[in-house]
Amino acid sequence: MAAVAGAGAGGRWWRWGRAGPGAPSRGCGDAAGWGVRERSYWRALRRRVLGPPVPPFAAPCQAGAPVLRAAAAAVPPERLGGPELRELAAALAAGLRRWPCLGLSAPQLGVPLRVFAAELTPARCHRYPPELRRAHRIEPFPLRVLVNPALRVLDSRLVTGPEGCASLRGFSAFVPRHWAVHVSGVDEHGAPVSWEATGWAARIAQHELDHLDGILYVDRMDPRTFTNVAWQELLD
Repeated sequence: MAAVAGAGAGGRWWRWGRAGPGAPSRGCGDAAGWGVRERSYWRALRRRVLGPPVPPFAAPCQAGAPVLRAAAAAVPPERLGGPELRELAAALAAGLRRWPCLGLSAPQLGVPLRVFAAELTPARCHRYPPELRRAHRIEPFPLRVLVNPALRVLDSRLVTGPEGCASLRGFSAFVPRHWAVHVSGVDEHGAPVSWEATGWAARIAQHELDHLDGILYVDRMDPRTFTNVAWQELLD
């Protein structure tokens, strides 16, 4: 999918393509996507009356959505700082706090543009064990919106740590990431942004930059650490 300049549905200037025909890319069995999708009567009626949801979606797309596996397009220069971009930034910020998560990219809300938001509040920091906070330098930082971001590695040491993703709900794994990076771009108003991120902040930035290139953390994880976070509850 690619975004193109021009007037779009609902006044937005981005458009989306649909996945072409072909077999699903998931595993075997009806539950993996081979069967016909069924909706309840009320869900079907709601869709018929209201129509399909329009990006940016209220909930993150889940793994399997083609938009998560395509490289996002840069926001055109003439659209930087525009109202549509500010609307998208507001949707990303709201999504960060609704779910909650530490970072959220535009493709996760169905918008194939190179934009992401990240935030780590003091309250969220204190939810991590003290040992993990010290080892991974988990420190708060304010809301940051990056448009057309570019990443430069400052410290190439790879540190492995746990990651989850709003687009892979219910799972986590250990992923190696560079210890320190520099991210540059502009914000939703078109003002330059320069962010030197270390430790956990660097991990978040790299995770979100990956989303903009169609990469999920499962592509980089240690596969033996892939975990259903509710596995103990499921055994009860």
